[in-house]
Amino acid sequence: MRHRKAGNKLGRNHSHRRALLRNLVTSVVIEDRVETTVAKAKAVRPLVEKMITLGKRGDIHSRRQAAAFLQTPESVSRLFATVAPRYGDRQGGYLRIVRTGFRQGDGGEKAMIELLGAEQELGAKQQKRAEAKAKKREELERQLAEQGGNEEGGSEENA
Repeated sequence: MRHRKAGNKLGRNHSHRRALLRNLVTSVVIEDRVETTVAKAKAVRPLVEKMITLGKRGDIHSRRQAAAFLQTPESVSRLFATVAPRYGDRQGGYLRIVRTGFRQGDGGEKAMIELLGAEQELGAKQQKRAEAKAKKREELERQLAEQGGNEEGGSEENA
């Protein structure tokens, strides 16, 4: 009997499951959006909400508790500086789980777990990425044009 045994096992032992959930929480805090399985998304939701509640509290004890759970110092500073103030007047429900289909290899159901209100930030990141990609493409095309011009010029000199 599993009386008073809350939480999903996710097919892992205790230490592996704890490491997996800590990594997922850290990724959600840093990236605002993570794609994973539905079971993992449901398991990580209360942990992320607890971290955001610690961030909203904002005292040194909360910061130390968050630092003990999150993997990187950057995630702790981001939690307290940008993520938690976003939800100052909200009483919970900081996450959205969106089912995104099935995985190609084993058919596992995938889901996107994302922080609410991060759409503007994610849009800005996406735009920045698109601009960097366009700039890189222009640079590559310019280099190819220069190489093409050099090769044609070199063949005329030899002829």
